[in-house]
Amino acid sequence: MTTSTSSESSAAAPLLDLQALVVAVRRRRRLWGSMALLGLLVGAAVAVLMPTPPTAVAKVLVAHQEDQPNDPGTLIRTDVALLQTTRIADQALRSLDSREKPEDFMRDYTGVGLTNNLMQITVTADSDAEAVSRAKALADAFVADHVKRIQAAADAESKALLDQRDRMQTELAQVNKAIGKGTPESGPSTSANLESLFARRAELTSRITDFAQRAAEARVGTPQLVAGTQIVDAPRAVKHSLPKTAATDAAIGLVLGLVLGLATAAVGTVVADRPVLRRDIAANLGASVIAELPRRTPRLWGRRRGRAARERLTTSLARTVRGSADPVSLLELGCARGTSVIALDLARALAADGPVAVVDGLPGRQLAGRRPRPGDPAVVSGERAADMPPQERRLGVGSVAPGTAWTDLQYLGTQTVLVVRAGHGSAAWLHTVARQLADQRIPVIGVVLIDPDRRDRTDGTLWDGLHTALRGHNERSARQNVAGQRRTERLPMWAARVPESDQEAR
Repeated sequence: MTTSTSSESSAAAPLLDLQALVVAVRRRRRLWGSMALLGLLVGAAVAVLMPTPPTAVAKVLVAHQEDQPNDPGTLIRTDVALLQTTRIADQALRSLDSREKPEDFMRDYTGVGLTNNLMQITVTADSDAEAVSRAKALADAFVADHVKRIQAAADAESKALLDQRDRMQTELAQVNKAIGKGTPESGPSTSANLESLFARRAELTSRITDFAQRAAEARVGTPQLVAGTQIVDAPRAVKHSLPKTAATDAAIGLVLGLVLGLATAAVGTVVADRPVLRRDIAANLGASVIAELPRRTPRLWGRRRGRAARERLTTSLARTVRGSADPVSLLELGCARGTSVIALDLARALAADGPVAVVDGLPGRQLAGRRPRPGDPAVVSGERAADMPPQERRLGVGSVAPGTAWTDLQYLGTQTVLVVRAGHGSAAWLHTVARQLADQRIPVIGVVLIDPDRRDRTDGTLWDGLHTALRGHNERSARQNVAGQRRTERLPMWAARVPESDQEAR
């Protein structure tokens, strides 16, 4: 029943906890803040080191024979594509008497359709005057080429219509010749043939007139299109403001850097799976959070509050240690320096009851290398702990970071308080710590959370779960069940993944 209940609660957990994600991303504000600042500086540097070259713009009104009110812009896009051709570029360079290659000149100008009939030409050069002259030559070349294409299309259409008219006239001459040879007295069949010839002559005459009229209309519309295609905005140099450009580029860089930083922080948070909230850390370790401390020394206006929090923690731990017959240890994860300070404060508080020694099991020289102050307790290494007199109280300090010698932790204390920095260890490693302590039969009294999120409102107390290591609690629960007490605890999150066969074996 216990395993099924834990499995159901674990299965009900969402795949992605948005609250934990937001908190983790906010805690990594240095990362995305640095990337945003870097984007700001890069954008400003680009504006200063790579200034905008002298630029000139011109606007050309382009008339099309196929203009329609519902045109989606296909015709103007075709004109823009024609502008980016070597033929237009070559004509503009010839008018400028320039020996530059058309392919190179095409890199210095662009065209964009503002409306269905209005195109803007932008040209860059080494100076404003050169940019203006190049823009004018390019606009004139495009207008001349467009007019030439309109006239060529009109001439081709008119010629095709006139050719059709000439063929009709030739056929009409043959029909008239056939009509002249026939007489009404030749017989009924001859009369029928004459009637069909007269009908054919009338049809050909009408079609000839129609083709002649259409040929004339094809040429009549051309002047209107030619007059409608013109430069409506003469080429002019564009004034650039370096401060404005730098501010714009810096703002763009700031936004891009911020977005990239937030995305990187979010992806890193999901991939790393490092619990930050109290409820997640307590659930993964199977122990309640009993106190919190900031990672760094508070500012001037927060030192009194930080000192009060440390004093409350010291008083609470001292009360727990005095009421325990077994030695207690402090095991750190990601906060060796803070754990050393907590251990020394606790040892000073216990010194009033009798001699106290701090057993240093931390990697490096966090405690042994410090300069002792008057009244500080003695600090001994783990090798010398066995030589201490029995009446002297021991307070072990160790680490549960990767690479820990788990079998040595029981010599630091048979009960422990975990000092964990929020967001340091992954969920998998917190599971490992809880399992290893359970295997060593070291109950966890509670968790001291270092560097908690100030906006975290979750509860780190396991009201209906274990507050000590799993195996020690199970053994105690078994003894309680023998005495007739009812068992109501649920397994913690990390224990819910243990197969039922393994739990029955335990």
